[in-house]
Amino acid sequence: MKTINRPRQNGTSPDTERPVPRWAVVTARAIPFVLLPQCLWRLPYAFDFKMGMIDPNSPAMPPWYWAVPYVFGLSVLTEALALLAFGLVRPWGEVAPAWLPIIGGKRIPPLAAIIPATIGGLVLTAVWGSALLAWLHVPGLHALGYSNGWWELLAKVCIIPATLWGPMLLALTYAYYVRRCRPAR
Repeated sequence: MKTINRPRQNGTSPDTERPVPRWAVVTARAIPFVLLPQCLWRLPYAFDFKMGMIDPNSPAMPPWYWAVPYVFGLSVLTEALALLAFGLVRPWGEVAPAWLPIIGGKRIPPLAAIIPATIGGLVLTAVWGSALLAWLHVPGLHALGYSNGWWELLAKVCIIPATLWGPMLLALTYAYYVRRCRPAR
């Protein structure tokens, strides 16, 4: 009878090559929740509700039959990409699951996870960092306007946590690197 892979009390997975630090497990679990407010905030745009945003340069919203799948798909894709961070703290980030064709059951080279995760973390940090700087009214950057302060506050409360995605992913990538590439003590 196969046993269920349950986390240890300290939060590490029992099947990883080396123990995963507790903070890394907590960070991987937090990433989808950090992005959830932004994904939910985005959904009214599918129905052409601007959430108080005023942008004279904004193009007209495409027809609903295109906007609805686009906006909902973007939110689902964002959360799916966030869930990939679990690969940096779980056994399937070290050995490919057996059900995968060709590579199933084979050891994953550490750089196959480190390189894309690092590039993704750096890109996310740059993109979200520039958005954050625009909201902090750094000269030369254009921030969107809102019809009143409440709409702006709602937007910031929902979107600013997403700026943590890049740095959190980079921290997880570093922990993965230390665990997989450095010699054991």
